[in-house]
Amino acid sequence: MEQIVFQNISYRVDDKQILDDISLKIDKGEIVTIAGPSGSGKSTLVRILASLITPTAGKIIYAGKDIEEEEPISYRRRVSYAMQQPTLFGKTVRENLEFPYQIRQQAFDENRALIALRTVGLSEDYLQREVNNLSGGEKQRVALLRNILILPETLIMDEVTAGLDGDNRTIIYQLIEKLNQQGVTIIIVTHDEQEIAQAKRLVEIKNGKIMGGREHEFSR
Repeated sequence: MEQIVFQNISYRVDDKQILDDISLKIDKGEIVTIAGPSGSGKSTLVRILASLITPTAGKIIYAGKDIEEEEPISYRRRVSYAMQQPTLFGKTVRENLEFPYQIRQQAFDENRALIALRTVGLSEDYLQREVNNLSGGEKQRVALLRNILILPETLIMDEVTAGLDGDNRTIIYQLIEKLNQQGVTIIIVTHDEQEIAQAKRLVEIKNGKIMGGREHEFSR
């Protein structure tokens, strides 16, 4: 079942054409890797999907509805965007993991948070740790948990593993598989050769266009 449909998406800033007539369909529950060199437009494409910027032409249909017609806050709870440089706020890990509940005016599920920490290789005492004392890999894992503690329908991961060591990458790959098994659609943006080689479905973008004949389906 189609969940995301990019219809003739273009994006232009002044005289620079960043995306040029992109059309793409993604089914519910897929894991799609979007690859391309730096400046190719891949991050711009997913930022449009995340409703962070607006295309200069075209539209995105999400679950049968134009995202421009969606209420932005509600939509961003369904489509979660994780970026390369994790931004943690407040003083502690707990404050970050409480945030998804606060914006929904729900009580914090501490037990769920503790289980989630263990899932990404962090012990329960991390809940009280100060964010300034975390390593880069630990910050990335906490930021990801903040995105998915209340499951989104779609998770966009924009160069999330860039700069991480092998152990941290493995933890994040395992998390991706677990989320996908729970029905979450995953979109991975990368220029990493290993991630490209392991892609289940690969879409390559260059100079703002999908490369002709370079969208691949892989089975594992």
